[in-house]
Amino acid sequence: MAVQRIFIVEDDLKIAELLAETLRKYHYEVETAKDFDQIIEEFEAFDPHLILLDINLPSYDGYYWCRQLRQQTTCPILFISARSGEMDQVFALENGGDDFITKPFHYEIVLAKIRSHLRRAYGEYAPKQEERSVKAGRIVLFMERMELHVKTESIPLQKKECTIIELLLSHYPKVVSREQLLEELWDDQAFVDENTLNVNMTRVRKKLADYGVKSVIETVRGAGYRLLLHEEEA
Repeated sequence: MAVQRIFIVEDDLKIAELLAETLRKYHYEVETAKDFDQIIEEFEAFDPHLILLDINLPSYDGYYWCRQLRQQTTCPILFISARSGEMDQVFALENGGDDFITKPFHYEIVLAKIRSHLRRAYGEYAPKQEERSVKAGRIVLFMERMELHVKTESIPLQKKECTIIELLLSHYPKVVSREQLLEELWDDQAFVDENTLNVNMTRVRKKLADYGVKSVIETVRGAGYRLLLHEEEA
């Protein structure tokens, strides 16, 4: 596969730079977090194959950011921390992490774990199974790849964008209720602001427009949303 990207979320600048320098020597593309209040935005911009995540971070800890990232991606997340207690490792795994590396660490071990998780997620050990897709007209969504294909255009999606489009395509030409969307997008609807769904729907519409998709998502007042296929994409 192409050069694999690793995102380092570590507020100790020296450790972050040493990790980045080591990984680049092994031909990985690396980005380190710059703004610890904008982790999701930086993640989305870089779109990494794997994340190295510290626990002790400014504002919010690594457990919080792992939960937020898990709403966007299934890529491997490896915690790196000076905490060595059993419960720290339990919390890391229960909050969505795939592995736990204790500081101080040997870089050979970090590299071995990174290679192992990348092989398991994307390479020779990745599960081989028929790819799931859902289609309406000339629009096809590949769920595992999180890619929307419209005629000859391939559009990369974030996790919530993928969920919204999957529901619209699978129910086409019927309406998808707001309740269905909320239930699929968030585990606990009680804590979701009413405007949050509107914001996510606006992002999906903007992405489709940015890629020149002529089909649109119609708001059905009092009911929900439905996909309207343009004749060129029907």
